[in-house]
Amino acid sequence: MARTAAALHILVKHEAQAKDILQQLKKGAKFQTLAKKYSTCPSGKKGGDLGEFNQGAMVPQFDKAVFKNEVLKPFIVKTRFGFHVVKVLYRT
Repeated sequence: MARTAAALHILVKHEAQAKDILQQLKKGAKFQTLAKKYSTCPSGKKGGDLGEFNQGAMVPQFDKAVFKNEVLKPFIVKTRFGFHVVKVLYRT
């Protein structure tokens, strides 16, 4: 049976900006608000919501990180698109 996950992400070009966003989240900023403000991905308009997706559906680095990192704890992953600040909502 395929594993699935749901996640939010904020895509930016520079690692420094991704780290700054992560710090803002740690200080209590709302993920969806920061996604709408900073994300270069079309999902930013929806608060960074990627919805539910199957394992293997995303680019390899992103996919691996989503299925290995802690749920509900934001982290940074680099892909060919840039730097993603990711918050995994749940995995099945």
